[in-house]
Amino acid sequence: MSEYQYYEFQAIDRPLTKDELEGVRALSSRARISATHFVNEYHYGNFRGDERKLMEQQYDAHLYFANWGSRRLMLRLPTTLLPARSAEPYCEGGALTSWTRKGHLLLDFAYEAEDGGEWDFETSFTLASFTTLRTELAAGDLRPLYLAWLSMLTRWELEEDVDEDDYTVTVEPPVPAGLAQLTGPQQALADFLHVDPHLLTAAARASSTAPAQTVDKDTLTAWIRALPPREKDNLLLNAALGTVPQPGPVLLARHRAASRGTADPSTAARRRSAAELLDAAHEVRSEHTRQQEQARAQARTAEQAARGSHLDRLAENAGVWQDIAHLIGQKQPSPYDAAVTLLKDLREVHDRAGTPEEFARRLHDLREEHRGKPSLMRRLTDAGLTTR
Repeated sequence: MSEYQYYEFQAIDRPLTKDELEGVRALSSRARISATHFVNEYHYGNFRGDERKLMEQQYDAHLYFANWGSRRLMLRLPTTLLPARSAEPYCEGGALTSWTRKGHLLLDFAYEAEDGGEWDFETSFTLASFTTLRTELAAGDLRPLYLAWLSMLTRWELEEDVDEDDYTVTVEPPVPAGLAQLTGPQQALADFLHVDPHLLTAAARASSTAPAQTVDKDTLTAWIRALPPREKDNLLLNAALGTVPQPGPVLLARHRAASRGTADPSTAARRRSAAELLDAAHEVRSEHTRQQEQARAQARTAEQAARGSHLDRLAENAGVWQDIAHLIGQKQPSPYDAAVTLLKDLREVHDRAGTPEEFARRLHDLREEHRGKPSLMRRLTDAGLTTR
């Protein structure tokens, strides 16, 4: 089997300095490298760099996947946008780990395929599918973190040595709003982490509707006007000097947090155990299977009805044998095929009417008449349109 590994890094908040760029170039002679991007593919060998250190020091996003099933997505945000305490409840079971370094929170989403799993030679990803998750997290949208926890639970369900009591005592983290309406990057993350879609549907039952992404300008204006003048001066100074990346998202995140703080805490959903979620996912899966079977049965019924109507019309068509003769007379492959199709339908019409002998007689006469057309004869024989 040919190994394949893909590495991609992106600097979003600031480009790499000249010295940083030289250090990165020393890691690979074949990678596509710029001040904001690093991409390399390996069919043998391994990346010589330390992904964790590169993320801590230089890059804001990193994607890795291999065709034996390993997957990793790392994101870095300033802790002013997403404090570490917001991510901690979702870090369980290895699907998500987080830590802080020099004023940044680093999130490490990981998926490891089960031993003995099939290698994947078709699936590929690019970091562009996931970078918008940083903006969503910065705005207080924690759905990506909850998806990582669901990924853990998806894998946990497949393990054979888990004590049943563990499912009962393990409780889900806070459920973010909008699980039933994932954004494009969030759905990509759910697929990337192999989240069971039925488990996601079950989990979304306790999730409120996602808040509107648009910001009410008047409300935001009033909130900014109420900020202390000294704080606003510092924000403008940092924005001018570029010492704090993305001052806009910082303000929006604070504004949204303040708005959420006025919500009634009694409306928070009860947090479910892992056992409850897995049982609910089983119900969703069973209902989905039932609906699929019902849809297939309805499709078969509709197909049979359409077939019956077609044969009824054909039985009423007194000129169908003339149509067949006309098609054969064109002496071309496509008309031959159309004639064979009509003959097969006619055979079924006569079988339904209880007159198969009449069809056999007409077919015998037709074959005798056109026995000098080998291409037509071959088609008739292949279709089982023979006489004894």
